[in-house]
Amino acid sequence: MNATYNPIYHHAAVPASNLGIVVVIPCHDEPTLLDSLASLRNCITPNSNTEVIVIINCSENATKHLIAQNEITFELANEFAKRNSDNVIRFHIFNIQFPDKTAGVGLARKVGMDEAASRFKSIDKNGIIVCFDADSQCEANYLVEIEKAFEQNPKAPGASIYFEHPLQGSEFTAEVYDGIVNYELFLRYYCNGLRYAEHPFAFQTIGSSMAVKSKIYQAQGGMNKRKAGEDFYFLEKVIPLGNFIEINTTSVIPSPRPSHRVPFGTGKAISNWLLSKSDLCYNPMIFDDLKLVFSSVDEIYRSKNKGETYHELPHSFRQFVNEHTFNDAMVELLTNTNSLATFSIRFFKWFNLFACLKYAHFCRDNIYPQVPIYQAASALFASIGIKSVPAEPRALLNVFRTYDKNRSA
Repeated sequence: MNATYNPIYHHAAVPASNLGIVVVIPCHDEPTLLDSLASLRNCITPNSNTEVIVIINCSENATKHLIAQNEITFELANEFAKRNSDNVIRFHIFNIQFPDKTAGVGLARKVGMDEAASRFKSIDKNGIIVCFDADSQCEANYLVEIEKAFEQNPKAPGASIYFEHPLQGSEFTAEVYDGIVNYELFLRYYCNGLRYAEHPFAFQTIGSSMAVKSKIYQAQGGMNKRKAGEDFYFLEKVIPLGNFIEINTTSVIPSPRPSHRVPFGTGKAISNWLLSKSDLCYNPMIFDDLKLVFSSVDEIYRSKNKGETYHELPHSFRQFVNEHTFNDAMVELLTNTNSLATFSIRFFKWFNLFACLKYAHFCRDNIYPQVPIYQAASALFASIGIKSVPAEPRALLNVFRTYDKNRSA
């Protein structure tokens, strides 16, 4: 197996021969873990067996309070596992202190996913490794729909799973729920902006809402150890393999809670919202320019093959990728391709999701000023051809949700 695996974490229980799904949950100072485990336990039983691996974790230099909290969580989770494990679902709980240098969600997710891959390998099974979070819940059909999606798409290396944050309730303040409306609206706006621009790798990359086949996980070297954004960088390797799918027939329900534990993501976005109330986001003109670039791939290929330079790229793109760098990149791509189809594949691997994100940041900082998320999302819908746009963000988010849930991958 190419993924790094430390056998010190290996669980003694032998996997069932019918094991098909392993759900991996990193857990760092999470007092509501049992609610997440109960949500999985209450799922409709799929045809294959399921295991849930929880990696309770912190740094070796964590505070005494955090270490004590993790110990309490570990004891409670073990009691839950004993009461709720049976012949169709098993819960395995680990409590680990990682070296301070590498401690974080990436390493915790990696250890759990490596364990899942090792267990599948031990029974020679190319099972499904599902990523979940310790403050998330799911719909009752979560496991069966994941199983069904991969059965219906046997070539799929992985999947992005539909999600919906709670938009109301008594657990958080009204300000938090207002913040999560804007944040989820931004997530859907950005992904649909890339789809509008026709980038072939435009999928959501959310750690609590993704799945990968075990052999693909191993072949791609496993999860990275990043302290944040590990989900994005991992899926950036998996999505370009082709046949990546969306599972829109069930839903993950992530928490909208504020947090400062990582430099970006849901928790950080909500914390920033509570401090600033800023709803500014990328200007939709960014996606208009990307659409021009991506629709020009055929012409770029033909002109380069003729020894010519293609001049009709948007000004923003020319500033981001200067002409010399662009030409060098295109020469390199053409040197290793002998058809337009191959060139197109290599072009989008060159200008991948990370390049798109860097381009968006460049335009935000240098060319196109940010605009309110409602204004940006409304403009994108108009570009897509949807003219009936609600007059406030919450209603617009619900339209986006329906649009995303009903789209075919």
